[in-house]
Amino acid sequence: MDSGTRRSSCFLFPIFIVAFSCLCSATSSKTLQTSTDKKNWERKKWQTSDCNRYEGSWVQDDSYPLYDSSACPFIRKEFDCLKYGRPDHLYLQYRWQPSACNLPRFDGKDFLEKMKGKKIMFIGDSVSLNHYESLLCLLHSADPDARVTTQSSNSTSTVTFQDHGVSISVFETHYLVDIEEEQIGRVLKLDSIKDGNTWKDFDVLVFNTWLWWYRRGPKQPWDYVQQGRFILKDMDRMVAFRKGLTTWAKWVDSDVDASKTKVIFQGISPFHYHGEEWGKPGVMNCGMETEPVSGSTYTGGSPLALQVLEEVLSTVKKPVHLLNITTLSQLRKDGHPSSYNGFKGMDCTHWCVAGVPDTWNELLYSAITS
Repeated sequence: MDSGTRRSSCFLFPIFIVAFSCLCSATSSKTLQTSTDKKNWERKKWQTSDCNRYEGSWVQDDSYPLYDSSACPFIRKEFDCLKYGRPDHLYLQYRWQPSACNLPRFDGKDFLEKMKGKKIMFIGDSVSLNHYESLLCLLHSADPDARVTTQSSNSTSTVTFQDHGVSISVFETHYLVDIEEEQIGRVLKLDSIKDGNTWKDFDVLVFNTWLWWYRRGPKQPWDYVQQGRFILKDMDRMVAFRKGLTTWAKWVDSDVDASKTKVIFQGISPFHYHGEEWGKPGVMNCGMETEPVSGSTYTGGSPLALQVLEEVLSTVKKPVHLLNITTLSQLRKDGHPSSYNGFKGMDCTHWCVAGVPDTWNELLYSAITS
């Protein structure tokens, strides 16, 4: 970009900001889709049963956890709570009980047999890595002597269970949409998904994004945000989140072969830094939490990000299953590493492995094998 162009861009930024302010206000005021749209979306989702397995409560079950985390070779130090000294073990002994049915227990051998020759990819941020490593541990515990190969390249890590030809991959992307290095700096492109060419050939895609959309300062990996010809220094983050998801939704409809590939979107994974959300005003983190919230209702309510996600999913023409782990995970204020991780920092965002992500994988198992 020459100096004249840069001066023009600087001059035009205020105009873009005014234009986007109007656009953002209009988008922010968008309400939930009509009941007809919501019903259409419900029909498009795969139905694992007549029961909503995402409504229920946590019950203590001494047959859990589903594996010994010390025997799993796939857990990063961020998530390995027992290795880093967590003294209480009760958090491992809870099972998710849907209100109107039972959730099948994870069967790793059955999973490998039903997914024989298939490729599964988790696509998202470190919460996707959390989910991915839980699945690897569940499968490893089912067949500890299985022949396994590992491979890493660029943004992708893959573990293949050779005897069944099942590969489990994780692709790291914070926003799903692209970030590109340009002369002005790092630009978050709300209209662009170039990595989709890598994803679309898999048999099961499990998407996730939200954790990075509100990051600011040194932890924010972009300098400008762009949609179409508009380039801004910043914009309303929930509006940006909606626009990025809408680009992803259009990509699913245009690029995914629904006859071959199942698409899943993981619901919003919650964090626990505000005790008033679970009835403990003044508590600033999850550090002393050792039991779930009782019952089926989370005092803090449903996050706005989940509403936005549901609205965008209602526009997708091809089948997408919402792995709606939000409420059941909100109830698990006890399930985070807190200070029991390799970095010793207070982590109430990620989850212990073994732990809550194992239930996410029981729900995933139910969704893709039924």
